[in-house]
Amino acid sequence: MKHKAATQPLDDWYRIAKRGNWNNLAEVRSVYSHADLVGCCIVFNVGGNKYRLIAKPDFTRHILYVRFILTHKEYDEGGWKSDCNR
Repeated sequence: MKHKAATQPLDDWYRIAKRGNWNNLAEVRSVYSHADLVGCCIVFNVGGNKYRLIAKPDFTRHILYVRFILTHKEYDEGGWKSDCNR
């Protein structure tokens, strides 16, 4: 794995998100207060703000499709944004 330090924070995020039964962004923010909507994606800060997990929500089915897991630097480069504008 390229970023071993991300393993535990991502596992923690997964365990919480797996139990989530969210219907909208407000419900996501009740657990992840810093989650932001960018286009049609939700951006989560993971690992003390070192990583960004970008997911497309399907609130009807209660599914989050993980599209990207990026370092803060990779996130800032913005190459992921075109996927979230579709």
